[in-house]
Amino acid sequence: YLSGAAVQEELPEGIKYLLPRLETLDFIHEHRNVVLYGNPGTGKTHVATALAIKACMEGMHVLFTSVPHLITQIKECKSAKTLHQLEGRFKKYDLVVCDEFGYVSCDKKAGELLFNHLSLRADTKSTIIMTNLAFERWGEIIKDKVLVTALVGRLTHNAFLVNMNGESHRLKETKKFNEKTDDFMDFIWLFDYLSIPLQAVWSGTLFN
Repeated sequence: YLSGAAVQEELPEGIKYLLPRLETLDFIHEHRNVVLYGNPGTGKTHVATALAIKACMEGMHVLFTSVPHLITQIKECKSAKTLHQLEGRFKKYDLVVCDEFGYVSCDKKAGELLFNHLSLRADTKSTIIMTNLAFERWGEIIKDKVLVTALVGRLTHNAFLVNMNGESHRLKETKKFNEKTDDFMDFIWLFDYLSIPLQAVWSGTLFN
């Protein structure tokens, strides 16, 4: 999934030197977390998905979820009094991948539920977090400085912190698409321009 020089060349510099080490999946056996942080569209989800797929292929149990979905699931299980069962399953996964931290804000209660849930895996299992916010901006998502400090400390302890800032792949693709569209429109314009005298000649030949 991450094989090929072309794919790896597109990744930000912050991940390139770490990728060979992460691909060994030793971080899972060592119960270390991975935090991929950076602006949208730089390959955070792509890298995490590739590592999750490889872990599955090696027989590990993996959960891929988003932080908003996880918070909703925790709340629903808490209301249904099935939170204990959810926590039991959550602790057993060899690898949990949590995407989209930073896209949706949450209140203090939801932040506490998320902190307690993620803490179940601290130093015993591995978790990959993808976020578009630097750590100093996590307070924009969870409105409690003490809780944010505790969450950052818990997730980053002995973790791989990977800077994924770079030019957005989606922006690159959009630029390429627009360039192709511009080239195509130039061709259409040229074709229309040349077709005017050709049509005139053809019409003159046909009707004279």
